[in-house]
Amino acid sequence: MKYADIIVDISLEALDRVFQYIVPDIMEDRILVGSQVIVPFGTSNRHVKGYVIGFSDTTDYAPDKMKAILEIKKGSMVVESQMICLADWMSRYYGCTRAQALKTVLSVKRQVRGGTKRAYKLAVTREAAEREMNKLAVQPRFASRAAILAMMLDRPEEQGITEDEIRKKVPSPENALKTLLKHGWINAWEAADYRIPFAGVTDGKRVILNEDQKRAVEEILEDERLVHLLYGVTGSGKTEVYMQLIEQTVASGKQAIVLIPEIALTYQNITRFRQRFGRRVSVMNSKMSDGERYDQYIQAKNGEIDIMIGPRMALFTPFANPGLIIIDEEQDHAYKSDITPKYHAVDVAIQRMTMCGGKVILGSATPSVVTYDRAMQGIYGLHRLPRRAADGASMAETRIVDLREELKQKNYSIFSRSLQKEMEECLERKEQVMLFLNRRGYAGFMSCRSCGHVIQCPHCDVSMTLHKSQGNVLKCHYCGYTAPMPSSCPECGSKYIGAFGMGTQKVVEMLEKRFPNARILRADRDALRRKNSHFEVFQAFARGESDILVGTQMIVKGHDFPNVTLVGVLAADLSMFSGDYLSAERTFQLLTQAAGRAGRGIKPGKAIIQTYQPEHYAVTCAASQDYEAFYRQEILYRSLMHYPPKGHMMVAVIEHEDEITVTEGSRILAETMKTSGVHVLPPTDGFRAKEKDRYRKVIYIKSNDVEGLIRCRRQAQKIAKEDALLKYTNVQFDINPLNLY
Repeated sequence: MKYADIIVDISLEALDRVFQYIVPDIMEDRILVGSQVIVPFGTSNRHVKGYVIGFSDTTDYAPDKMKAILEIKKGSMVVESQMICLADWMSRYYGCTRAQALKTVLSVKRQVRGGTKRAYKLAVTREAAEREMNKLAVQPRFASRAAILAMMLDRPEEQGITEDEIRKKVPSPENALKTLLKHGWINAWEAADYRIPFAGVTDGKRVILNEDQKRAVEEILEDERLVHLLYGVTGSGKTEVYMQLIEQTVASGKQAIVLIPEIALTYQNITRFRQRFGRRVSVMNSKMSDGERYDQYIQAKNGEIDIMIGPRMALFTPFANPGLIIIDEEQDHAYKSDITPKYHAVDVAIQRMTMCGGKVILGSATPSVVTYDRAMQGIYGLHRLPRRAADGASMAETRIVDLREELKQKNYSIFSRSLQKEMEECLERKEQVMLFLNRRGYAGFMSCRSCGHVIQCPHCDVSMTLHKSQGNVLKCHYCGYTAPMPSSCPECGSKYIGAFGMGTQKVVEMLEKRFPNARILRADRDALRRKNSHFEVFQAFARGESDILVGTQMIVKGHDFPNVTLVGVLAADLSMFSGDYLSAERTFQLLTQAAGRAGRGIKPGKAIIQTYQPEHYAVTCAASQDYEAFYRQEILYRSLMHYPPKGHMMVAVIEHEDEITVTEGSRILAETMKTSGVHVLPPTDGFRAKEKDRYRKVIYIKSNDVEGLIRCRRQAQKIAKEDALLKYTNVQFDINPLNLY
């Protein structure tokens, strides 16, 4: 006998209440995961709608007391069904539970009651309304009624107009509306009052595509491949190509999703898209309130919007017929979830479009090596934008500064001599500067000059970071633990304890001393904690209210500031030796993206990269903006070491409060996985051997095909549940990881 696991409502609360029903023999060949069914529910056996989320051959209940499914609804694969199918694929591919996957794809379906607003639309034909409007318009005392009819005639027939909108153009319209209603010219109803983010964005002009952009659009539309890489230099106009493809998609009755890597990019993108597509565009991100997210969810489900923009979570927008998913800056590691399920947005987008028959566009000036390799093999379509789109715009002149030489010349400042000179000249010309340092806080760590003791977090195996702007506190960036700055060394009692290293807060302090008249803004996670603070800071910089913007990697991704003519990378080495196989790729991408922020308008730009490793290929290729040269060098290394894309990897992470338990448990797990026909590396300490009072071991596994890793994981998960020691540990798996563990 076959049993179906069914939820009777699509809500986060319902996902924890799964009911089992018998699948009648007559339905076994037709029922699928995601099918919408009718089942008897409760003691009264009332007929309710449910969704199948899985099947099993066993049950915890007495079969003779179980109820059977009554029917499969015709045309039952609705949008909820599509999302359930997607969750089912995620649970199998990423090895998470079904409930974890469902809560990810349905993460915003939490109802938050909104208000209503009075709305009106024509109750007569447009011809009759126009005749009445012309008759009223010649009599001044009926001007309000004529103006209201004129506003309605400007709208599509099915679209109403709210009382708030009428008040903006017609003062005190109450009597006029009452008269029009009384005589049957208009109808009124209570419309949902949606919370609309960035409602004030207005229409703008349409941009004419250049030849490179036109060719890319035509090639993508004609190519039948599922996935396409739009590879264009920084400032080449990829967004205009996206909008042209979206216009074609919407015209065909389908919807589009645009993923961006940073919430900070939301305002820039919603402005551009609203100027082109009006209010049929919305946004979704974690900074929005539950009510705002719920309203966007409902509008998407009801077909009231066609385009959704946002970071990773926007991928699960409940569009009924999505035809296009665009992933801008596809190389960005923000698209990989760091919580279970550890999914990658690119993989999930491809699966969703496989199910819906749409296309995926991956856009980047620095595509991931995996993506570019697939494009070179012909698996993905490859479309190039080799030049900047703006008239007169050229790539920034990039210079590498060897910090070892600066030290020899007695320059102990974080700012090299050439960077200081260029900043002075840039500020004199009333142009703007961006300085990139991928470390927040004031200083990297606190150390005693007498005994060498480094102050570490008591809960994690990492040093504490000094944050002066938060009241001279030490903070752990992994668990959030804070402690006051000590006046003496806690180990030896010496007063010679101080800050070492550099963070964005310290850079701002040094700039204020060096350029006292300059207006300076800081953009990092600490400075932008408030809701909408991202938009306020970047809009202020765009309006010219600041001369220098200092920030972490969020400032180098996709921003377009025409008056920025100088970009300084203060420490290119921070990501170069991070300890994983992606360090060179990550460094090249950050440096190239940073340099790409300069000279995006008609003014020429310059970029200065400060480094202790000026000969490293990631630095030299970024300085010359030569992605192909970087790819040729990097793919040799990947091939030699069998790293993705020339192999597949998986990491198993074992955690427990007891260090001995973790050590022994990781040994047992590694020995088990060796029998799966994959290459298992010995267990080792994680990048952070201890985090939040839990010890951590990692095991890396390599295989030529991803199916081998999935088989290995299933076997390991079975052992982890059954073994007397391992069942008390937390064991997680990540396929093709992008982050250090």
